Amino acid sequence: MWQSHGVVEVADDARDVDAAVLHRAARIEDAIHARVERRLSGRGWKPTLTPYVGYGAPGWVRVMCRLLLKRPEPRPRRKDAAVRGWRHFLTAAVCEAEVVVEAGSHRHVLRTDRGGYIDAVVRSDLPAGWGEVRLSADDATPVTAPVQVIGSDVTFGVISDVDDTVIVTSLPRPFVAAWNTFVLDEHARASVPGMAVLYERLARAHPGAPIIYLSTGAWNTAPALTRFLQRHLFPRGTLLLTDWGATPDGWFRSGTAHKRGQLERLATEFPHVRWLLIGDDGQLDPQLYSEFVRSHPHNVAAVAIRQLSVTEQVLAGGLPGMGEPGPPASPVPWVCAPGGAALSEQLEAVGLLH
Repeated sequence: MWQSHGVVEVADDARDVDAAVLHRAARIEDAIHARVERRLSGRGWKPTLTPYVGYGAPGWVRVMCRLLLKRPEPRPRRKDAAVRGWRHFLTAAVCEAEVVVEAGSHRHVLRTDRGGYIDAVVRSDLPAGWGEVRLSADDATPVTAPVQVIGSDVTFGVISDVDDTVIVTSLPRPFVAAWNTFVLDEHARASVPGMAVLYERLARAHPGAPIIYLSTGAWNTAPALTRFLQRHLFPRGTLLLTDWGATPDGWFRSGTAHKRGQLERLATEFPHVRWLLIGDDGQLDPQLYSEFVRSHPHNVAAVAIRQLSVTEQVLAGGLPGMGEPGPPASPVPWVCAPGGAALSEQLEAVGLLH
Protein backbone atom coordinates (compact mmCIF):
# COMPACT_ATOMS: atom_id res chain seq x y z
CA MET A 1 0.00 0.00 0.00
CA TRP A 2 1.51 3.30 -1.02
CA GLN A 3 0.70 6.69 -2.40
CA SER A 4 2.63 9.05 -4.64
CA HIS A 5 4.35 12.33 -3.80
CA GLY A 6 5.35 11.19 -0.32
CA VAL A 7 1.81 11.43 1.10
CA VAL A 8 1.49 8.14 2.95
CA GLU A 9 -0.27 6.47 5.82
CA VAL A 10 1.13 3.88 8.19
CA ALA A 11 0.49 0.66 6.31
CA ASP A 12 1.83 -2.87 6.46
CA ASP A 13 2.08 -4.41 3.00
CA ALA A 14 1.21 -7.80 4.44
CA ARG A 15 -2.54 -8.02 3.96
CA ASP A 16 -4.70 -9.62 6.66
CA VAL A 17 -6.32 -12.59 4.98
CA ASP A 18 -9.07 -14.66 6.60
CA ALA A 19 -7.71 -18.14 7.27
CA ALA A 20 -10.82 -19.62 5.66
CA VAL A 21 -9.93 -18.16 2.27
CA LEU A 22 -6.24 -19.08 2.34
CA HIS A 23 -5.03 -21.53 -0.28
CA ARG A 24 -4.43 -25.07 1.01
CA ALA A 25 -0.66 -24.64 0.60
CA ALA A 26 -0.71 -21.52 2.77
CA ARG A 27 -2.78 -23.25 5.46
CA ILE A 28 -0.36 -26.19 5.52
CA GLU A 29 2.62 -23.83 5.69
CA ASP A 30 1.03 -21.82 8.52
CA ALA A 31 0.30 -24.98 10.51
CA ILE A 32 3.92 -26.12 10.17
CA HIS A 33 5.22 -22.68 11.16
CA ALA A 34 2.97 -22.59 14.24
CA ARG A 35 4.09 -26.02 15.39
CA VAL A 36 7.78 -25.24 14.86
CA GLU A 37 7.44 -21.88 16.62
CA ARG A 38 5.78 -23.48 19.69
CA ARG A 39 8.35 -26.26 19.92
CA LEU A 40 11.39 -24.01 19.56
CA SER A 41 10.00 -21.43 21.97
CA GLY A 42 9.54 -24.23 24.49
CA ARG A 43 13.21 -25.10 24.05
CA GLY A 44 14.28 -21.59 24.94
CA TRP A 45 14.76 -20.10 21.47
CA LYS A 46 14.34 -16.32 21.55
CA PRO A 47 13.04 -13.82 18.96
CA THR A 48 15.67 -11.93 16.99
CA LEU A 49 15.15 -9.07 14.55
CA THR A 50 16.81 -9.18 11.13
CA PRO A 51 16.78 -5.66 9.62
CA TYR A 52 16.89 -4.92 5.89
CA VAL A 53 17.96 -1.70 4.18
CA GLY A 54 14.97 0.55 3.50
CA TYR A 55 14.32 3.71 1.54
CA GLY A 56 11.96 6.67 1.61
CA ALA A 57 11.40 10.33 0.88
CA PRO A 58 10.85 13.40 3.07
CA GLY A 59 7.92 12.51 5.33
CA TRP A 60 8.01 8.71 5.01
CA VAL A 61 10.19 5.62 4.92
CA ARG A 62 9.65 2.03 3.84
CA VAL A 63 10.76 -0.24 6.68
CA MET A 64 11.59 -3.91 6.11
CA CYS A 65 12.66 -6.54 8.63
CA ARG A 66 11.90 -10.07 9.81
CA LEU A 67 11.37 -11.54 13.27
CA LEU A 68 12.86 -15.03 13.69
CA LEU A 69 13.53 -17.44 16.51
CA LYS A 70 17.19 -17.92 17.33
CA ARG A 71 18.96 -20.70 19.20
CA PRO A 72 20.09 -19.55 22.68
CA GLU A 73 23.84 -19.07 22.96
CA PRO A 74 24.76 -20.53 19.56
CA ARG A 75 28.14 -22.08 19.09
CA PRO A 76 30.70 -19.37 18.25
CA ARG A 77 31.58 -19.11 14.56
CA ARG A 78 34.71 -17.58 13.13
CA LYS A 79 34.02 -14.28 11.42
CA ASP A 80 35.37 -15.63 8.13
CA ALA A 81 33.85 -19.11 8.49
CA ALA A 82 32.18 -20.60 5.42
CA VAL A 83 28.38 -20.44 5.35
CA ARG A 84 26.59 -22.98 3.17
CA GLY A 85 23.54 -21.65 1.37
CA TRP A 86 21.08 -24.14 2.89
CA ARG A 87 21.70 -22.74 6.38
CA HIS A 88 19.93 -19.50 5.40
CA PHE A 89 16.69 -21.45 4.89
CA LEU A 90 16.66 -23.10 8.34
CA THR A 91 14.59 -20.37 9.96
CA ALA A 92 11.55 -20.20 12.22
CA ALA A 93 9.40 -17.10 11.81
CA VAL A 94 7.54 -15.35 14.61
CA CYS A 95 4.11 -14.51 13.20
CA GLU A 96 1.54 -11.96 14.39
CA ALA A 97 4.04 -10.31 16.75
CA GLU A 98 4.28 -6.60 17.48
CA VAL A 99 7.34 -4.70 16.27
CA VAL A 100 7.94 -1.10 17.32
CA VAL A 101 9.43 1.15 14.65
CA GLU A 102 10.96 4.52 15.60
CA ALA A 103 11.60 6.72 12.56
CA GLY A 104 12.98 9.99 13.81
CA SER A 105 10.45 11.36 16.31
CA HIS A 106 7.66 9.09 15.01
CA ARG A 107 6.81 5.83 16.76
CA HIS A 108 4.77 3.09 15.09
CA VAL A 109 3.57 -0.32 16.25
CA LEU A 110 3.33 -2.87 13.43
CA ARG A 111 2.57 -6.60 13.32
CA THR A 112 4.54 -9.31 11.52
CA ASP A 113 2.81 -11.26 8.74
CA ARG A 114 2.52 -15.00 8.08
CA GLY A 115 6.24 -15.25 7.36
CA GLY A 116 7.43 -13.05 10.22
CA TYR A 117 8.00 -10.08 7.90
CA ILE A 118 7.40 -6.37 8.29
CA ASP A 119 7.20 -4.40 5.04
CA ALA A 120 5.57 -1.09 5.84
CA VAL A 121 5.48 2.54 4.86
CA VAL A 122 5.49 4.77 7.94
CA ARG A 123 5.64 8.47 8.67
CA SER A 124 9.09 9.85 9.40
CA ASP A 125 10.92 13.13 9.84
CA LEU A 126 14.37 11.82 8.94
CA PRO A 127 16.40 14.22 6.76
CA ALA A 128 17.47 13.41 3.20
CA GLY A 129 20.42 11.04 2.93
CA TRP A 130 21.31 7.90 4.84
CA GLY A 131 19.81 7.45 8.29
CA GLU A 132 18.51 4.75 10.61
CA VAL A 133 15.25 3.56 12.10
CA ARG A 134 15.13 1.69 15.40
CA LEU A 135 13.32 -1.65 15.63
CA SER A 136 12.31 -3.45 18.81
CA ALA A 137 10.09 -6.37 19.83
CA ASP A 138 9.33 -8.26 23.04
CA ASP A 139 12.23 -10.48 24.16
CA ALA A 140 14.33 -9.37 21.16
CA THR A 141 17.42 -7.18 21.24
CA PRO A 142 16.66 -3.81 19.58
CA VAL A 143 18.39 -3.21 16.26
CA THR A 144 18.72 -0.40 13.74
CA ALA A 145 17.92 -0.61 10.03
CA PRO A 146 19.62 1.70 7.51
CA VAL A 147 17.29 3.76 5.31
CA GLN A 148 18.06 6.09 2.42
CA VAL A 149 15.78 9.11 2.32
CA ILE A 150 15.71 10.27 -1.29
CA GLY A 151 15.49 14.04 -1.52
CA SER A 152 13.19 15.86 -3.92
CA ASP A 153 16.27 17.18 -5.74
CA VAL A 154 17.43 13.64 -6.67
CA THR A 155 16.45 12.91 -10.27
CA PHE A 156 18.52 9.79 -11.08
CA GLY A 157 18.62 6.28 -9.66
CA VAL A 158 19.67 2.72 -10.50
CA ILE A 159 17.50 -0.39 -10.46
CA SER A 160 19.61 -3.50 -10.90
CA ASP A 161 18.86 -7.18 -11.29
CA VAL A 162 21.12 -9.41 -9.18
CA ASP A 163 21.41 -12.92 -10.62
CA ASP A 164 23.83 -13.01 -13.57
CA THR A 165 23.92 -9.21 -13.54
CA VAL A 166 26.08 -8.56 -10.48
CA ILE A 167 26.61 -12.11 -9.20
CA VAL A 168 27.22 -15.22 -11.28
CA THR A 169 24.43 -17.65 -10.38
CA SER A 170 23.19 -19.15 -13.68
CA LEU A 171 19.74 -18.90 -12.14
CA PRO A 172 17.68 -20.26 -15.06
CA ARG A 173 19.55 -23.57 -14.83
CA PRO A 174 17.59 -25.42 -12.11
CA PHE A 175 20.31 -27.79 -10.92
CA VAL A 176 23.12 -25.24 -10.94
CA ALA A 177 20.85 -22.64 -9.35
CA ALA A 178 19.96 -25.10 -6.57
CA TRP A 179 23.67 -25.87 -6.02
CA ASN A 180 24.56 -22.16 -5.89
CA THR A 181 21.65 -21.34 -3.58
CA PHE A 182 21.65 -24.24 -1.14
CA VAL A 183 25.13 -25.82 -1.20
CA LEU A 184 27.85 -23.43 -2.37
CA ASP A 185 29.87 -21.54 0.23
CA GLU A 186 28.97 -17.86 -0.09
CA HIS A 187 32.67 -16.95 -0.32
CA ALA A 188 32.96 -19.07 -3.48
CA ARG A 189 30.43 -17.06 -5.46
CA ALA A 190 31.80 -14.82 -8.19
CA SER A 191 31.03 -11.26 -9.23
CA VAL A 192 30.26 -10.46 -12.86
CA PRO A 193 33.45 -8.82 -14.22
CA GLY A 194 33.48 -5.03 -14.22
CA MET A 195 30.05 -4.50 -12.68
CA ALA A 196 31.23 -3.32 -9.25
CA VAL A 197 33.42 -0.67 -10.91
CA LEU A 198 30.50 0.42 -13.11
CA TYR A 199 28.16 0.83 -10.13
CA GLU A 200 30.78 2.74 -8.15
CA ARG A 201 31.28 5.10 -11.10
CA LEU A 202 27.53 5.65 -11.31
CA ALA A 203 27.40 6.42 -7.58
CA ARG A 204 30.21 8.97 -7.90
CA ALA A 205 28.70 10.57 -11.01
CA HIS A 206 25.28 10.92 -9.35
CA PRO A 207 25.74 11.73 -5.63
CA GLY A 208 22.74 10.74 -3.55
CA ALA A 209 21.29 8.51 -6.26
CA PRO A 210 19.48 5.45 -4.85
CA ILE A 211 20.58 1.99 -5.93
CA ILE A 212 17.91 -0.70 -5.76
CA TYR A 213 18.95 -4.35 -6.10
CA LEU A 214 15.79 -6.07 -7.37
CA SER A 215 15.81 -9.87 -7.43
CA THR A 216 13.51 -12.88 -7.39
CA GLY A 217 15.77 -14.40 -4.73
CA ALA A 218 14.50 -15.29 -1.25
CA TRP A 219 14.71 -12.91 1.72
CA ASN A 220 16.50 -15.72 3.59
CA THR A 221 19.58 -14.97 1.50
CA ALA A 222 19.60 -11.21 2.19
CA PRO A 223 22.35 -11.24 4.87
CA ALA A 224 24.64 -13.35 2.64
CA LEU A 225 23.86 -11.23 -0.41
CA THR A 226 24.60 -8.05 1.55
CA ARG A 227 27.97 -9.46 2.61
CA PHE A 228 28.70 -10.44 -0.99
CA LEU A 229 27.98 -6.91 -2.26
CA GLN A 230 30.16 -5.40 0.47
CA ARG A 231 32.98 -7.86 -0.15
CA HIS A 232 33.02 -7.09 -3.88
CA LEU A 233 32.79 -3.31 -3.29
CA PHE A 234 29.33 -2.68 -4.74
CA PRO A 235 27.72 0.56 -3.47
CA ARG A 236 25.28 0.29 -0.60
CA GLY A 237 21.65 0.04 -1.66
CA THR A 238 18.25 -1.45 -0.90
CA LEU A 239 17.53 -5.13 -1.57
CA LEU A 240 14.04 -5.97 -2.79
CA LEU A 241 13.70 -9.74 -2.61
CA THR A 242 10.71 -12.06 -2.19
CA ASP A 243 9.45 -14.86 0.04
CA TRP A 244 9.68 -18.32 -1.49
CA GLY A 245 6.80 -19.66 0.59
CA ALA A 246 3.22 -20.31 -0.49
CA THR A 247 0.95 -17.35 -1.19
CA PRO A 248 -2.57 -16.82 0.17
CA ASP A 249 -3.93 -17.93 -3.22
CA GLY A 250 -1.40 -20.37 -4.69
CA TRP A 251 1.44 -22.84 -4.29
CA PHE A 252 4.18 -20.64 -5.76
CA ARG A 253 5.05 -16.96 -6.00
CA SER A 254 5.66 -15.33 -9.36
CA GLY A 255 9.12 -13.80 -9.68
CA THR A 256 8.02 -11.88 -12.77
CA ALA A 257 5.03 -10.41 -10.92
CA HIS A 258 7.32 -9.46 -8.03
CA LYS A 259 9.69 -7.53 -10.29
CA ARG A 260 6.88 -5.91 -12.28
CA GLY A 261 5.11 -4.83 -9.09
CA GLN A 262 8.24 -3.31 -7.53
CA LEU A 263 9.06 -1.38 -10.71
CA GLU A 264 5.54 0.07 -10.77
CA ARG A 265 5.76 0.91 -7.11
CA LEU A 266 9.04 2.78 -7.46
CA ALA A 267 7.66 4.77 -10.39
CA THR A 268 4.68 5.77 -8.25
CA GLU A 269 6.70 6.62 -5.17
CA PHE A 270 9.37 8.64 -7.02
CA PRO A 271 7.78 10.28 -10.08
CA HIS A 272 10.69 12.75 -10.28
CA VAL A 273 13.38 10.04 -10.59
CA ARG A 274 14.59 8.68 -13.92
CA TRP A 275 15.97 5.18 -13.47
CA LEU A 276 18.83 3.38 -15.18
CA LEU A 277 17.54 -0.19 -15.49
CA ILE A 278 20.31 -2.81 -15.45
CA GLY A 279 19.74 -6.51 -16.11
CA ASP A 280 20.81 -9.43 -18.26
CA ASP A 281 19.39 -11.30 -21.23
CA GLY A 282 19.37 -14.72 -19.56
CA GLN A 283 15.88 -14.29 -18.13
CA LEU A 284 13.03 -11.84 -18.70
CA ASP A 285 14.74 -8.54 -17.89
CA PRO A 286 14.62 -7.18 -21.48
CA GLN A 287 10.89 -7.91 -21.74
CA LEU A 288 10.08 -6.46 -18.30
CA TYR A 289 12.15 -3.36 -18.95
CA SER A 290 10.54 -2.91 -22.37
CA GLU A 291 7.11 -2.97 -20.71
CA PHE A 292 8.25 -0.43 -18.13
CA VAL A 293 9.71 1.88 -20.78
CA ARG A 294 6.43 1.80 -22.71
CA SER A 295 4.33 2.57 -19.65
CA HIS A 296 6.73 5.01 -17.92
CA PRO A 297 9.03 6.53 -20.56
CA HIS A 298 9.63 9.64 -18.44
CA ASN A 299 10.87 7.51 -15.52
CA VAL A 300 13.65 5.77 -17.47
CA ALA A 301 17.04 7.32 -18.22
CA ALA A 302 18.38 4.25 -20.06
CA VAL A 303 18.41 0.46 -20.11
CA ALA A 304 21.65 -1.52 -19.80
CA ILE A 305 21.63 -5.23 -20.57
CA ARG A 306 24.51 -7.55 -19.74
CA GLN A 307 24.73 -10.05 -22.59
CA LEU A 308 25.38 -13.67 -21.74
CA SER A 309 27.74 -15.53 -24.02
CA VAL A 310 26.33 -18.02 -26.54
CA THR A 311 27.33 -20.86 -24.21
CA GLU A 312 25.70 -19.15 -21.22
CA GLN A 313 22.54 -18.54 -23.20
CA VAL A 314 22.23 -22.17 -24.28
CA LEU A 315 23.02 -23.55 -20.82
CA ALA A 316 20.53 -21.08 -19.32
CA GLY A 317 17.80 -22.55 -21.49
CA GLY A 318 17.63 -19.66 -23.93
CA LEU A 319 18.66 -19.11 -27.50
CA PRO A 320 21.55 -17.07 -28.90
CA GLY A 321 20.45 -13.57 -29.84
CA MET A 322 17.72 -13.25 -27.19
CA GLY A 323 19.14 -9.98 -25.90
CA GLU A 324 18.32 -7.56 -28.70
CA PRO A 325 19.16 -3.87 -28.13
CA GLY A 326 15.59 -3.00 -27.23
CA PRO A 327 12.39 -2.09 -29.03
CA PRO A 328 12.99 -0.20 -32.33
CA ALA A 329 10.91 2.79 -31.25
CA SER A 330 12.26 2.96 -27.69
CA PRO A 331 12.21 6.57 -26.41
CA VAL A 332 15.25 5.89 -24.17
CA PRO A 333 18.77 4.59 -24.94
CA TRP A 334 19.43 0.85 -24.75
CA VAL A 335 22.99 -0.42 -24.33
CA CYS A 336 24.16 -4.04 -24.41
CA ALA A 337 27.54 -5.58 -23.62
CA PRO A 338 28.96 -8.73 -21.99
CA GLY A 339 30.53 -6.96 -19.00
CA GLY A 340 30.78 -3.85 -16.88
CA ALA A 341 33.71 -2.23 -18.70
CA ALA A 342 31.97 -2.20 -22.09
CA LEU A 343 28.69 -1.07 -20.54
CA SER A 344 30.57 1.83 -18.89
CA GLU A 345 31.85 2.99 -22.26
CA GLN A 346 28.37 2.90 -23.78
CA LEU A 347 26.81 4.72 -20.81
CA GLU A 348 29.49 7.40 -21.19
CA ALA A 349 28.41 7.79 -24.82
CA VAL A 350 24.78 8.45 -23.80
CA GLY A 351 25.81 10.95 -21.12
CA LEU A 352 25.18 8.99 -17.92
CA LEU A 353 28.85 8.72 -16.95
CA HIS A 354 31.71 11.17 -17.19
